[in-house]
Amino acid sequence: MKILVTVKEVATVEDEFEIEGTDIADQYLGADLNEWDDYAIEEAVQLQEDGIADEVVTVTIGPEECEQTIRQALAKGADRAVRVWDDALEDVDLLDVNAKTEILSAVVEEEDPDLVLSGVQAGDDSFAATGVSVAENLGFQWGAVVNHLEHDLDDGIASVRRELEGGVEELTDIELPAVLTIQTGINEPRYASLRGIRQAQRKELDVKALADIGVDESTIETELELTDMYEPESETDATFWEGSAEETASELGELLRDKGVAQ
Repeated sequence: MKILVTVKEVATVEDEFEIEGTDIADQYLGADLNEWDDYAIEEAVQLQEDGIADEVVTVTIGPEECEQTIRQALAKGADRAVRVWDDALEDVDLLDVNAKTEILSAVVEEEDPDLVLSGVQAGDDSFAATGVSVAENLGFQWGAVVNHLEHDLDDGIASVRRELEGGVEELTDIELPAVLTIQTGINEPRYASLRGIRQAQRKELDVKALADIGVDESTIETELELTDMYEPESETDATFWEGSAEETASELGELLRDKGVAQ
């Protein structure tokens, strides 16, 4: 059995930052493996450790700079990686779900996995739609927001538990090949060992352009446009006083009396 895991590098932002136009200034940005994808990687690696999967492959849409993040997934146990990038993607501000779907679907068709695992959402754009969109595009069965997966997959069936609205959970069987979007908390992602980090540098990382996977540049055209970026105004009923306890005690007492909490 082959498992394909979608992996994304997302931006991390310092607590204090500045916005320049529609971007956060570079000096306040870092990069890391998307949190939800980390859980998907762990689930795939555990399936391999349990003797269910033979190979775990990751796929990423991103420039060369994201290869360090891809190596994190390899260090945690993935066998090899595919990175898709193209000059046509360089000037795209926001890659929409349709474009991601076309690119990832092409890689899935090329790799022919039995199971595709994707994080429920990405920490940057938070579309939470790509995994299911890929499944629909390929005609695969799918399960969204999966928080438990039985590690047997008998007769090509994945038994999963998934979150629904209102705290309700659903138990369901999904026929393979399938796409499952993985929720945080399904497992405890491991830290990469020193040995794993060293091995990751020698593992295969195949770079493909759009033409290599049969995707036309016209498919990445998007109707989405990033028009503005700003910090939302925060509203709070909290009251703050400065000074010692003796200095602020009377003010607190007066506030409590006004609120009817104290006499």
